Amino acid sequence: MANKVRDIMSSDLATIPPQASLYDAARIMRDRDIGDVIVTEGETPKGVVTDRDIVVRCVAAGKDLEQERVADVCSPQLTTVSPDADQEEAVRLMRDKHVRRLPVVENDRVVGVISIGDLARQRDPRSALADISGARPNK
Repeated sequence: MANKVRDIMSSDLATIPPQASLYDAARIMRDRDIGDVIVTEGETPKGVVTDRDIVVRCVAAGKDLEQERVADVCSPQLTTVSPDADQEEAVRLMRDKHVRRLPVVENDRVVGVISIGDLARQRDPRSALADISGARPNK
């Protein structure tokens, strides 16, 4: 059984600079069929913007997606994990910080992302969360 973060993380992640528009972030999410984009300056992670951030902090507030910047709505308190950390550490961080995704960082560079769904599929492949996380998206 894989037990390091690197064994189950996704290295196919999407990044966006903080000065990009929320419209750009939303298009990346739509095109890649993902729910979050890592905010980076160069290769250094600075935050995470989620589909929920866009809806709650922009759309529901009546703001313009093309005018609002990613930096204005992304989660600024970034919690990360090392690719060499045990998966239990990722679980603990998600639980303690109440997050569903963690950027995986090595040498101040984002190298992947691990989600609660990744962990569910690894730890209990027959669970409802594993089934949902592994299902094809609705289009």
